[in-house]
Amino acid sequence: METLLSVIIIFGLLVFIHEWGHLYFAKRAGILCREFAIGFGPKIFSWKRDETVYTIRLLPLGGFVRMAGEDPEMIDIKPGFEIGLVFNQQRKVSKIIVNNKSKHPEALVVQVEKIDLEHKLTIEAYNDEGERIQYQVDEQAKLVQDEQETQIAPWNRQFGSKTVGQRALAIFAGPLMNFVLAVVILIAFALFQGMPVDEAQVGDVSPNSAASTAGLLEGDRVLAIEGQPIDTWEEMTSIIQQNPNEPIVFEVERNGQQVTIPITPEERIGQFGDPEGFVGIARPTEFSLLGSIVFGFTQTYAFMTMIFEVLGMIVTGQFSLDYVAGPVGIYNYTGEAAAMGIFVLMQWAAALSVNLGIINLLPIPAMDGGRLIFIGIEAVRGKPMDPQKEGLVHFVGFALLMLLMIVVTWNDINKFFM
Repeated sequence: METLLSVIIIFGLLVFIHEWGHLYFAKRAGILCREFAIGFGPKIFSWKRDETVYTIRLLPLGGFVRMAGEDPEMIDIKPGFEIGLVFNQQRKVSKIIVNNKSKHPEALVVQVEKIDLEHKLTIEAYNDEGERIQYQVDEQAKLVQDEQETQIAPWNRQFGSKTVGQRALAIFAGPLMNFVLAVVILIAFALFQGMPVDEAQVGDVSPNSAASTAGLLEGDRVLAIEGQPIDTWEEMTSIIQQNPNEPIVFEVERNGQQVTIPITPEERIGQFGDPEGFVGIARPTEFSLLGSIVFGFTQTYAFMTMIFEVLGMIVTGQFSLDYVAGPVGIYNYTGEAAAMGIFVLMQWAAALSVNLGIINLLPIPAMDGGRLIFIGIEAVRGKPMDPQKEGLVHFVGFALLMLLMIVVTWNDINKFFM
């Protein structure tokens, strides 16, 4: 239950902040955002605020912001159609009743001759007396079909009407907010837990651990391991991780004296599924407001570097599916992090947020990075790509991503449960 709750909170936060970035900058550009969704598939519940419907959907695999103009409008009114018109106080059309007109006795029923709901915002139609009249449509008029209202999207409210810069920012803002979230989480972590000190010094020692049994104490300064001089925490932990179940000799400074302590690291499964050693000591910390802010940025950069190193393995041929986790793997890792405490969970959430931001920026069709590539091509060509061709590319890319997700999930199941 703790794992499930942790997953819901973390993924909900990561997806929310990502999609909120898209929503905020799209609205700032004047784009009509029809829906802000967390999850995919059938709606669980929804509510509307201003022009946007906010929905929670069944499948917690991401989210989306549906902007006007990204998809073809579903309601097509052709010449000869009979529609009902409802007017506002300015005598502009505020509602266009597509069907079930008998349920709207207040509507004026007309036969459409010409209709333009994108540029001129006019309807030319014949009334009951056969007169041809032009009606002006309000910019926020609603199309009503099957008693469901859909706001019209004039051209100046559509995604495609905005400048290359505005559209690129609306797309890039999602991953950007994930990086910002990671920085904020890590700053909070450093403020409450303290900043890790980059020294080979012993912090808290876990009871009944290899370090405790061997006699290592909090405050000990590690000078060397197996005769190799040690200056940083990373150097120390690297040697420990490389020697599971193998005795190694620590040379430490304690109260101005040098002490030799033999320790045999215990074994656990590391980040990439390989066995690694650990002795049960925590990194020492210090508290500083300015330092915490610096830590938030530097640690976010460190997470980015780690992720790019893994991605680089794809190019060098060293890549393995074991380096990638799908929903099952992330669920299990989140449970492990939650069991280690809130501060470990915070670091894990920050790492996931950075990972989400980077993966979304990869030049893969259907991802934010793929969409940015098409916007970049448009900037170079001076005209947009054929929407149908671009849509096909994104569709194929999405299908391949789903196939990869299935393969990775199956690998997770084999790794954790078989």
